[in-house]
Amino acid sequence: MQLKLKSISQAGINTAIAKAERYRYLNEPEEAESICRDILAVDPLHQSAQRILGLAITDQFTGGVKDRFAEAAALFTGLVDEYSRLYYTGILHERHAKSQLRAGRPALAIAVEFEEAMTHFERAEKMRPSGNDESILRWNRCARLLETLPQPSAAEEPSAFESGDIAPHHSRASAARAHRMR
Repeated sequence: MQLKLKSISQAGINTAIAKAERYRYLNEPEEAESICRDILAVDPLHQSAQRILGLAITDQFTGGVKDRFAEAAALFTGLVDEYSRLYYTGILHERHAKSQLRAGRPALAIAVEFEEAMTHFERAEKMRPSGNDESILRWNRCARLLETLPQPSAAEEPSAFESGDIAPHHSRASAARAHRMR
């Protein structure tokens, strides 16, 4: 049986946003997601609803193939403010990396995700509002997490030489870690 969803009123959007935020704080992202979808049905470009919905989706990441990374990315890409787009895309990559870490994914793949998050946080930092250091705090957290990742064993590091190469290929993650250690 297909039920027709009821529409909320424009006047109720602010209260609905507050409820969605509260449900996220209570670690009930599915409830927050439902509320944001109701808001976006009335106002498809509502910035707070897009942001909260994207965060609620990332709250549900498990590190599995059913994570809705692309859906959250599209919501954050739709944010009008450039700082917000960069900051929340950084959050997306950071949370994706953390979920992959919990799921036991390889350190090299996780490192690339953390580095992508850090790139977005650095770009956001350059345009952050005065007194807003959230992008710096997130960058520092990613850096600390990167430092805890196990270093790849010789078997994980690429070792094949291609014609004309004078040194083995190294992943972007390995190069970035080496650069930070200098």
